[in-house]
Amino acid sequence: MTDSNKIRTGHVRASELNWQDMGDGTRRKILGYEPQMLMMRNAFEAGTEGPLHSHPHVQSSYIVSGKFEITIGAITEQLVEGDGFLVPGGVEHSAHCIKAGEIIEVFTPIRDEFV
Repeated sequence: MTDSNKIRTGHVRASELNWQDMGDGTRRKILGYEPQMLMMRNAFEAGTEGPLHSHPHVQSSYIVSGKFEITIGAITEQLVEGDGFLVPGGVEHSAHCIKAGEIIEVFTPIRDEFV
């Protein structure tokens, strides 16, 4: 399949998915989803800002590459390849990409607005 919106469950080959250009220095591929969970791959250019926001979804993220400054609540830390973070639902958080990289993000329940 080449359209990420057709992917729901089962085996996923990232090479068969097109990047979605988000127009703000980020691109993403939806890797799979069902009502309880969504997983996606995000690529960030250096200097990209993910503004302070919150959502009711639990978010678990894994830094594949790059360097990011992540704020969760009142705590800000720099994270690099191999690090991760978890944001409880309803907690304000933000991101700043210091060195271009990729993050795998998992949300529960699904972020309907992403599919």
